[in-house]
Amino acid sequence: MIPRFHVPFLLAPGATVDLPTEAAHHALKVLRVGAGDTALLFDGRGGEWLATLQPAGKGLRAVLREYFDINREPDVQVNLVQCLAAADKMDFVVQKAVELGVARIQPVAAKRSVIRLSGERMERRVTHWANIASAACEQSGRNRVPEVAPILDLTQYLAAATAHNDLRLICLAPSAEVQCLRLRDLPRPDKPVTLLIGPEGGFEEGEIKAAQFAGFQALNLGPRVLRTETAGPAALAAIMALWGDL
Repeated sequence: MIPRFHVPFLLAPGATVDLPTEAAHHALKVLRVGAGDTALLFDGRGGEWLATLQPAGKGLRAVLREYFDINREPDVQVNLVQCLAAADKMDFVVQKAVELGVARIQPVAAKRSVIRLSGERMERRVTHWANIASAACEQSGRNRVPEVAPILDLTQYLAAATAHNDLRLICLAPSAEVQCLRLRDLPRPDKPVTLLIGPEGGFEEGEIKAAQFAGFQALNLGPRVLRTETAGPAALAAIMALWGDL
């Protein structure tokens, strides 16, 4: 399989570019590429370039040869609003959501979120998730890299959500005392879908009411209680099977 690399700058016909340091290290030390080997490069805007790799000091240089206007994005646009999860659970959510075709990821802090991030630590974490999204695109063949937005408080996000023209769904546990929809009973939407996923401890009652006031409809994913890191990818997979390209 030809290796794929995301580069954080615009690519143009006939260009010669140096691979980012991390990508070059991975290509040389892990993939063991050599002079004259080929790779696919993409800049996140769509499409990909066939390139020839050449050593450049301790790095790698790529000579762009041919452009392919390949689109692997799903027909339905799904935005994932994920409440912060502990440890490496957010890493897992970002990686799997990107593989499944998510268009945008918005991390939010709910009242029961077990971690709190602010300042430089928050910025580093968002950058880390953006790098995971980029690597997931390299692995899965996507040529558009989904945005990982800066972290917002849930109340702050909900205050702005009403301005969006989308189908808003909040995923609730089967024990929730709220009348819930099922995906299979919904018609295929003609607008983007936004999924709101709660933290490990679930939403507080006031947060559910605030989400409903902001236009979110309660969604049930079945009779079993899913972990926060499972619910988003499960809902995404179901949406892609019903309305997307699976």
